[in-house]
Formats: sequence, structure tokens, C-alpha cells
Amino acid sequence: MNKKGLITGITGQDGAYLAKFLLEKGYEVYGTYRRLSTPNFWRLQYLDIFDKVNLIPADLVDDASIVEAIKISNPDDIYHLAAQSFVGASFEQPVGTGMVTGLGVTRVLEAIRQINPKIKFYQASTSELYGNSSDKPVNENSPFKPASPYSAAKLYGYWLTQIYREGYTLFVCNGILFNHESPLRGLEFVTRKISNTVAKIALDLEKELKLGNLESKRDWGYAPEYVESMWLMLQQKEPDDYVIATNEAHSVREFTEKAFDVVGLDWQEYVKVDKRFLRPLDVNFLQGDYSKAKKKLGWEPEIKFDKLVEIMVKEDLDRWERWQNGEHFPWDALNYPSEVKIVTRALSV
Repeated sequence: MNKKGLITGITGQDGAYLAKFLLEKGYEVYGTYRRLSTPNFWRLQYLDIFDKVNLIPADLVDDASIVEAIKISNPDDIYHLAAQSFVGASFEQPVGTGMVTGLGVTRVLEAIRQINPKIKFYQASTSELYGNSSDKPVNENSPFKPASPYSAAKLYGYWLTQIYREGYTLFVCNGILFNHESPLRGLEFVTRKISNTVAKIALDLEKELKLGNLESKRDWGYAPEYVESMWLMLQQKEPDDYVIATNEAHSVREFTEKAFDVVGLDWQEYVKVDKRFLRPLDVNFLQGDYSKAKKKLGWEPEIKFDKLVEIMVKEDLDRWERWQNGEHFPWDALNYPSEVKIVTRALSV
């Protein structure tokens, strides 16, 4: 009998890639999604797996819907990826972020404990837990110092996962994933904002790129590789927590420069710093050390920084060119008012 996996937040970047990965492993895949006036299934459609997964409406602030999702799917594994995951928005919605990103973890763990304690659970933790605690690479034993409502909520979820592991002997793991990007990243995230805008500038659909803190450094990896680590954690004999990273850190400035290099343009001619995009409190440096994951999981990244940026820019460039040629396909640009104007204009070019 095939294993069953339940992914909360299956419509997000990681959820879609993980769903594809699990399907290839022979899993029967279920996924929760929030009911919205405009459905957000474009990633599943883009990966051509929309008809291969079982979708269940649920909300992390509604205990009953979480219980229902678990009863319907009867999973062997639960991958808890759903959250309010945009750091900038967490400053605007701190209470909501705590309710969803923090307490949502407790609701899922408690449902597992009461319905079926044998279910294995993966919690999507984040490198943002470390905040500005260090200017050196960090690992599973490094101190945490959250610097946003989002990371504070994630820290709550991290500790609750450990508490349920030790208190109730559940098989639950924290994956402390450093930044991982892809062409399926949302346009509100800086990496995709850069790749998408660079593509538009190259096609003369946009004139400038406005950014905030150019000096902030992150450890950026490739999302399709990172979802494999989630699965590997749940295949071990004992549950544990793991840092997933590339052991490299690069600045937003470097990402921008490389992105413009891909299309043969000088970034300094198009980039402007806009104070509106500066956060009340920012993390200046994050770099991970994935030694433990390499040793125990046999996991390590293949796609590094330069290749990642190239993949993202070329994919966005291809999308805009296809749209200009009148082709219609699953894409997130249509979900953003600022992009719709350009999409409409692009059709007339």
C-alpha cells in the first residue's frame, strides 16, 4: 500500500515542489489550502500535478478543519509548511502572524497527538530564528535571536515541536531551512522581485528596480533540492532537527548584480534604494552549516548561488516572452495589480 502524505500549505513554493517529489516517490498526496475568492493553484498547475493531488480546504486558526484534514487523509507523514511566511508582512500583521505561524503548529501537533500519535511530523522552521545572533555560520546548536514577529512565531513553533517530541514521544522534526528560492517563489520575496523585474527591464517593460537593504546577506539555496531534505528527516530511525543550507552567504547587492549580468545589463543603471522597503529591524547576515544533514541524512546542495540566480532570471524572462507572444499558462503575475498593468501592455507590444 502506498504511503500517504499530508502537506499543509501545498499551494506555496515548497508545498508544490514537495508534492511533486512525494508523487515521484509513490505517495498518495493530500494538501490543505485556504479558501480564497481567487484560487491560488498556479504552482501545482505549473508543475503539472494539480490533478494528481487531493486538495482539502483548511485554516490554521480553525482546529476543526485541521482535525478534518487529518481524518480525511489518514496520513503516514505530515509536512507542516503553511504559515504567514513573509517577514515584511509580519511587522504589519504581528498578531495574525502569531495566530497562524505560531499557534498553528500547536493545533496540528495536538491533532496528531489525539488522532494518531504514530504520524510523523515535519515542522518548517527557518534561519530567521537566528536573527542577528552571529556574523559566522550557524548550526543546530547556535543561539536564537529572532528579529521579526515572523521569526518569533516560528521560534514558538520550533520549541513546541521539541516539547511534543520529548513530552509525548512523537516522531517530529524541525527543518531549519535557510533561504531557498526558485521560479515558483512569490513576487513579494526579494529574490523573485529581482528576477522578475530584471526580466521586464530586459524586455523594455519596466524602467527601474526599487529595493531596500542591499547589504543584507543570506544563504540562498534551490527549493526543489531543499524539499528532499524534509522527506529524508522523516526516514530516519530517530527524530531530530537539522539545518539545511549551502554554507555560502551572498548579499542582495550580489544577487542583483548577478541577475543583471544574466541579461547583459549594468545593474547600477537601473537600481534605486527606496526607504519604503526597509524593515523596522533587519537581519544583516545569515549563513548556515549543513554538516549534520550531510553526515546523517546524506544531503547536500548541488545548485549554488550563481546557477540559482541564472535559473530564476531565465525562467522569468521566458515567461514574459511567452506572454508577449500570446501564450497563456499558469503564472502568478496575474495575481498582482502592479503586474496586471504590464501584462496588459505586454500583449500589445
